[in-house]
Amino acid sequence: MASSSITITTTFLFLLLLHHASAKKTYIVRVKHSDKPDSFQTHHDWYTSQLQSESSLLYTYTTSFHGYSAYLDSDEADSLLRDSDSVLDVFEDPVYTLHTTRTPEFLGLNSEFGVYTGQDLGSASNGVVIGVLDTGVWPESKSFDDTDMPEIPSKWKGECESGSDFDPKLCNKKLIGARSFSKGFQMASGGGFSSKRESVSPRDVDGHGTHTSTTAAGSAVRNASFLGYAAGTARGMASRARVATYKVCWSTGCFGSDILAAMDRAILDGVDVLSLSLGGGSAPYYRDTIAIGSFSAMEKGVFVSCSAGNSGPTRASVANVAPWVMTVGAGTLDRDFPAFANLGNGKRLTGVSLYSGVGMGTKPLELVYNQGNSSSSNLCLPGSLDSTLVRGKIVVCDRGVNARVEKGAMVRDAGGLGMIMANTAASGEELVADSHLLPAIAVGKKTGDLLREYIKSDSHPTAVLVFKGTVLDVKPSPVVAAFSSRGPNTVTPEILKPDVIGPGVNILAGWSDAIGPTGLEKDSRRTQFNIMSGTSMSCPHISGLAGLLKAAHPEWSPSAIKSALMTTAYVLDNTNSPLHDAADNRLSNPHAHGSGHVDPQKALSPGLVYDISTEEYIRFLCSLEYTVDHIVAIVKRPSVNCSKKFSDPGQLNYPSFSVLFGGKRVVRYTREVTNVGAASSVYKVMVNGAPSVGISVKPTKLAFKRVGEKKRYTVTFVSKKGVSMTNKAEFGSITWINPQHEVRSPVAFSWNRF
Repeated sequence: MASSSITITTTFLFLLLLHHASAKKTYIVRVKHSDKPDSFQTHHDWYTSQLQSESSLLYTYTTSFHGYSAYLDSDEADSLLRDSDSVLDVFEDPVYTLHTTRTPEFLGLNSEFGVYTGQDLGSASNGVVIGVLDTGVWPESKSFDDTDMPEIPSKWKGECESGSDFDPKLCNKKLIGARSFSKGFQMASGGGFSSKRESVSPRDVDGHGTHTSTTAAGSAVRNASFLGYAAGTARGMASRARVATYKVCWSTGCFGSDILAAMDRAILDGVDVLSLSLGGGSAPYYRDTIAIGSFSAMEKGVFVSCSAGNSGPTRASVANVAPWVMTVGAGTLDRDFPAFANLGNGKRLTGVSLYSGVGMGTKPLELVYNQGNSSSSNLCLPGSLDSTLVRGKIVVCDRGVNARVEKGAMVRDAGGLGMIMANTAASGEELVADSHLLPAIAVGKKTGDLLREYIKSDSHPTAVLVFKGTVLDVKPSPVVAAFSSRGPNTVTPEILKPDVIGPGVNILAGWSDAIGPTGLEKDSRRTQFNIMSGTSMSCPHISGLAGLLKAAHPEWSPSAIKSALMTTAYVLDNTNSPLHDAADNRLSNPHAHGSGHVDPQKALSPGLVYDISTEEYIRFLCSLEYTVDHIVAIVKRPSVNCSKKFSDPGQLNYPSFSVLFGGKRVVRYTREVTNVGAASSVYKVMVNGAPSVGISVKPTKLAFKRVGEKKRYTVTFVSKKGVSMTNKAEFGSITWINPQHEVRSPVAFSWNRF
């Protein structure tokens, strides 16, 4: 008996040790860079000496971050922090997710600004390199055609890496860089790849990366369309700029260790703009790898554009909120893809669709809703539909939980002949078109409610689905997308986020030939272009526009470019009404649209800009009550002096205002503007107040004698007596006006944190 218990105990201990040994994870290790002993030739050598196994080291970071990433068990990670004064922080590798032809005209880019102040922007943008961190690239896409492009800029230090499915010769004078970073992903996947399709190469087998990179800077491709929809010329925002892609996103996500390595490399390669259509939850800036990497980029003059996230319309859901990053929400275009459901009761329901196969004919088919073998049949989740109940019929599916295109696939697999996807309250009236595998349309909540009621009340409900192709000049537009993530900013409520919105609904751009347009394995269709929606799509629009502004104003800092895009953004749609929100069709506000929808023509000549130096960002970080070590993690300096810190993070010279009263009644901020318009310019202030707040600005007039001159003004915000501390928010604006320019800053007011 005794020997038996010993055997069991020994086995248990062995299994425990085995489990412990296998419970390794990737950790990011922050190190005091200046502590490297002279006995080590490189930081890489020094970092390796800190680890029990040389093979544990994944990446050494030099530019975007000071430290390394390594594959460790929890004991090793703990001992690093415990045993070395040079190790400042150790944290688990965070995982981020992707924020999944008419656009140039909609933005007023008919000829890429044509000639600006005697300078051809098309040729000027030849020198601009836009780096895209995403799922890689499909280099054979026509959007990477380099016809008539001059030689690659001499400043460029990047390259195209080879892989089993990627020949560096596929790169050219348009696609000038293609790299991949997968060590973090591979470690999280048990040391290998989880999909047969994935390989260590820059090739895009997902489609997302090709879509975002061609949106930012794809060459003009005539007669482009997606299965006949959105026909016309497809081109990126900066169609003459260069593209460099950095593959950091894989089947299970985008890992912080890989993102940091890619940002490190991109900065050293010489990109001018970084575009990241990915993100995660909010975290303090010193634990946010995107915020840390982008600070280094900003300091070296690289503009960083990030998607705001697709978690709207939930309040306080916005991601990528660091003030040195451009945070981009999504709006609609003035283009739509209408489709109709003609009901048996004579009513016609309007929706949208990108279905391109054989139509349904004119014979009405029976409608079914919530008919299945589980409580989730209303959502058309996998396995939820009973084929005996849906075969030969049109199935109504509620939007939500699983992918929209998966719902169509479930209906088809169960024998259904068509689908109507109906919004619930979560998506409101927002319509996103999809290329379903069977005849299908999407309808808004109000229409969906009418449809559900018809099915419930009629003994034999029927419908015929009709598809109408592409229509232009849709009104109103833009409308803020319901999925676009919202403020307020949970990390720093005193900084208004998102910054702007751009086109992000039903966007046509290049696509990978490795996958069908729905992304489903059973989708055997192949297309050169695809139509997608998400803040993933709006982000590269702004990245491309930043590239054009960089070409027009090479002397401008990233914060000046950002300011120009923000202060010239518009808040009236094409019916001259205030922007609306697709979630509820009510008026939008700056927590949804930031400063407004970008207007690149006006951004070229903003009149005034709000510039921010690296030192000012450090004063901002000092005001957040972070430890010196935490600030050093972000700014990558041996030490920081916080004696000149802001008394309030909102004192940062930001182009927008977010006023948090807390227990105070008075908040006062001073801003500094730089004249980038004509000499002898005079501006007068116009204040648009809020019901519960008094706003006064001093001085009320700014007179600039010369270009580059700086002037300050102070705004005093007073919460009126009797205002209760509630969760409500109010909004206003402060605009500096002269005959040529309107330099507008939105103001958001809140009385408590959340």
